[in-house]
Amino acid sequence: MAPTSTSLSAAPQPNTSQQLKNQPYIPNPVKQALARNQLTYAFTVKLLRSIEAVQIAFTAGYNSILIDLEHAPLTLEQTGQICLAALARGMCPIVRVPQLERHWISRTLDIGALGILVPHVKTVEEVRQIVSYSRFQPIGQRSAVAGLPHLGYRSYPVAQANKACNDATLVIVMIETLEALEIVDQIAQVPGVDQLLIGTNDLTAEMGIPGQYDHPRLTEAYQRVIDASKANNLSVGIGGLASRPDLVAKFARMGARFVMAATDQPLLSSAAAKNAAEMKELGDSLTP
Repeated sequence: MAPTSTSLSAAPQPNTSQQLKNQPYIPNPVKQALARNQLTYAFTVKLLRSIEAVQIAFTAGYNSILIDLEHAPLTLEQTGQICLAALARGMCPIVRVPQLERHWISRTLDIGALGILVPHVKTVEEVRQIVSYSRFQPIGQRSAVAGLPHLGYRSYPVAQANKACNDATLVIVMIETLEALEIVDQIAQVPGVDQLLIGTNDLTAEMGIPGQYDHPRLTEAYQRVIDASKANNLSVGIGGLASRPDLVAKFARMGARFVMAATDQPLLSSAAAKNAAEMKELGDSLTP
């Protein structure tokens, strides 16, 4: 059942033993759901550029909002505001960065993202770089910063804050190139990765079967990624199939547990087209 509260400031605060002991704790509902092997799904933002997107997604029943900086012109300031609103609502803000660069990953996490999604990966070394940029010592080389929004801008001992951030951060690697698919078993073994997410559209294009979502080769690719992920205790994500709920169900039954579900622009476009068609039909019926 979707939540009914409408006030961003009314978000319940987690009551945890860590907080009772004055230890930093950052809840991540997506990581928690995946740890229970539950399906979780994100509302993707490309068109909406303000915190209203968070309220819409929350009221609809999503526990995650995915901000797509690869395909949308959102600024870092807009991204940060959406992340803050999501954190206040107890949601997991995930950001797909445009490319693998330290400043994109570190700044996105610093302004409030709880998950980082990196596209077009091709090598194991690139995956190691993603982990290095996303996680603090001793796992990675992320630059230390005080007063993170995830912790309410409170100050904690560095070692405690860094551990809390490392525990909460969701590191997602996209499998959407032939090179990555070929070495997916090696990619899945890189410490610090949480999830492999299949970029279905780019992957089918690279396979020479663009848009052929029912092709056996795509199913084989999903199975290969799922097998590699299971062997290394990673989750698997589905991207690019929001228009095919039948295939989302198929791949979820095969083992995928995270879905890039609805995206704001297609939802708005389809609803507008449906309404316009209904109005046209009504108008035609009234024409003498």
